[in-house]
Amino acid sequence: MSFFRNICVYFRLFWDSVIDFIFSLYWEKKKEIIPDLSEEHVILANSAVTLAKKIKNKELKSEDLVKAVIERIQLVNPILNAVTAERYDAALEEAREVDRQISAGLSEEMASKPFLGKIIHVYFMTGAIKKQETRNPVYGMTKNPQHTGRSPGGSSGAEAALTASYATPISLCSDIGGSTRMPAMYCGIFGHHPTAGVTSSKGIFFRKVHPEDTMFCLGFVSKHAEDLAPLTKVIAGDRAHELKLDADVDVKKLKFYYLESSNDCLMSPLRPEMKDLMNRVIKNVKDKLNVEVHPYRHEGFNHMYRLWSYWMSKEPENYFTLATNSDKEPNGFIELAKKMIGMSKYCLFLIIRFIELRYLPLPNSKWAEEITKSLKDDLAQKLGDNGVLLLPSSPQATPYHYSCFLRPFNFGYFGIVNALKCPATQVPLGTNSGGLPIGLQVLSTRYNDALCLAVAQYLEKEFGGAVMACNCK
Repeated sequence: MSFFRNICVYFRLFWDSVIDFIFSLYWEKKKEIIPDLSEEHVILANSAVTLAKKIKNKELKSEDLVKAVIERIQLVNPILNAVTAERYDAALEEAREVDRQISAGLSEEMASKPFLGKIIHVYFMTGAIKKQETRNPVYGMTKNPQHTGRSPGGSSGAEAALTASYATPISLCSDIGGSTRMPAMYCGIFGHHPTAGVTSSKGIFFRKVHPEDTMFCLGFVSKHAEDLAPLTKVIAGDRAHELKLDADVDVKKLKFYYLESSNDCLMSPLRPEMKDLMNRVIKNVKDKLNVEVHPYRHEGFNHMYRLWSYWMSKEPENYFTLATNSDKEPNGFIELAKKMIGMSKYCLFLIIRFIELRYLPLPNSKWAEEITKSLKDDLAQKLGDNGVLLLPSSPQATPYHYSCFLRPFNFGYFGIVNALKCPATQVPLGTNSGGLPIGLQVLSTRYNDALCLAVAQYLEKEFGGAVMACNCK
């Protein structure tokens, strides 16, 4: 069995190389360079935490910061295609109001909040489009600033693309199948997926209430790991204390485990560069922290996409209603035929998902629920409240546009985190031989978000942090 599996792995790696070669013939010619960050806008290289402190201390005006963001967006967006609706005038007025409040003197309550209780919205992004890409039929496709012939990830790829281009200090994302962490991975920045159920999803994705038993959650991406805890507090609201974000975590006292690879036959095998990255992180933790890193194995990680798909079908609200904002259920095959002639209003991922949910058999309920419970229980037993699992993010770095159609299940490493409803932080850890960002996820048990973020900050110091798409002059 091992011999035949090795044959399959090598064949799949060969097939993936063929796919990449074919797509490269077109997309390598389409690469555009993101302009460097000018000295005039150098303030945008700072963390959101630093910027908020400067504004509070009257060292920086909120209006000047928003102006810089707008000017940078206007410079890079013609290349990235990340903005669908501008609200620059409204954002500037909100910023002026913040400045007026600061000049008048902040109340004790307002001064105690990390971002003055406000996050100013400058734009709306292209929304949830299709796993592994960010695209919709009206506005087209968002490009990855690291290589504009490659995907920024989905569905929050536009947010990550702008953040990795110094066009936004932070970006709010949503995540039900890796939509915060995948764009962070592909674009070379940090992204945090909080413990599921803590952040409210009411009003998002056409949800009228916030169901407790959901994989869906909000999260942020940022160039700096230090931003993620205070931002998560904002979106967690009254439940922020459940995540223990103020805990003083000593990473030297944590238990470390790592997942070497998965035998999920639906997904591509890990590229050697991803395995080498994991080995370098393990070596660093052993040498610098003097902590043993244990291998982790569980059958559940061999069925990541199937488990995610099963639990997607168990989401509290009707998928078709949420996806279409209509009580009428679309016929997947009819929509597919309409898509072929440019007549369907739905993106291809949704159409395929309609077909999958309605016509293809789901995994056996008893099997899926038992293996998920077993995996959760085993993680809880091994990690407890003082351990993390180093988890691969993806079989490879960001793929060429459209190539994900030939590898549709490769987001499984992200999706399994949603199925487990655990917290996980995407951490950038340098580049591969082609200069593309690579990284891994740090996962912990429910409500132990602080452990993920502490390890992310440690790895940021050790490996250099975010991989930006341009230089800062």
